[in-house]
Amino acid sequence: MKYETSSLGVLTILDIVPGAQLIASVQAMESMGYGSYWIPEVLGREVMSTAGYLLANTTEISIATGIANVYVRDAHATAYARHTLCELYGERFILGLGVSNVEISKIRGYAWRPPATKIAEYLEQMSALEPAAAKAEVLGPLHIAAHGPKLQALAAARSNGAVTYLMSPAHTELSRQRIGSEAELSATCMMLAETDPVRARATARKALAYYVTLDYYQREWRALGFNDNDFADGGSDALIDMLVGWGDAQAMQRRVQEHLGAGANRVLVMPLDSTQSGLVESATLKALAPNAV
Repeated sequence: MKYETSSLGVLTILDIVPGAQLIASVQAMESMGYGSYWIPEVLGREVMSTAGYLLANTTEISIATGIANVYVRDAHATAYARHTLCELYGERFILGLGVSNVEISKIRGYAWRPPATKIAEYLEQMSALEPAAAKAEVLGPLHIAAHGPKLQALAAARSNGAVTYLMSPAHTELSRQRIGSEAELSATCMMLAETDPVRARATARKALAYYVTLDYYQREWRALGFNDNDFADGGSDALIDMLVGWGDAQAMQRRVQEHLGAGANRVLVMPLDSTQSGLVESATLKALAPNAV
């Protein structure tokens, strides 16, 4: 992966963090040796402009949209943004695309369509576009958020790879089988530097409260052996421990290695100790940092 310095990246929502602290957080990730920072798009900052801001204030770390919601902007706007950012910053810009979810689409007023159909049409529209003005000589990577077989097959055929979120190393292994050996695979995993089981699981349940209620996540987790009992009361200990790598540095490193050993090219750390001041003092990121802190 010539456009990244490490197989460890970071994905976390920093929308509530003021701009100065946002820059400080991403510069801290860069100093720690993380290869990429992935910007979620929910209902906060617009990801393309944020990516440009972060690229302008860093030198080595790749900046990715993680993910840019295909319902939010048309394919032409996304293609032009990709060309612009890659022209200015080269392959340090990674375009991550996805459909987000039904609830977010309803809030924004969009009619939901089958994810594979929506993404396929969007990619067709992007590929048909030839910018009339300045364009990038080399485009940075394109990744698709994909958990199930249809979207993962599409990601393997039409992009550089697939991005998964809140899945186990067993799901990473299955995903690698689905996408083959050539496509890249990025596994996003919540992490927390906390050795006390009660505190660690309480923090994890708070972070996972929304996701545990969503049927499309439950569907994937059922395929891994979980059931209704695991989704009750904020999630069973077994489910929480599968979704969140918590403990000391060695325990968290083991979780990273489990994903890499199962076929991930990149593990995206989602630290659960972010604050309104950002991630400069994140014990989780310091413990996992590729560069000694």
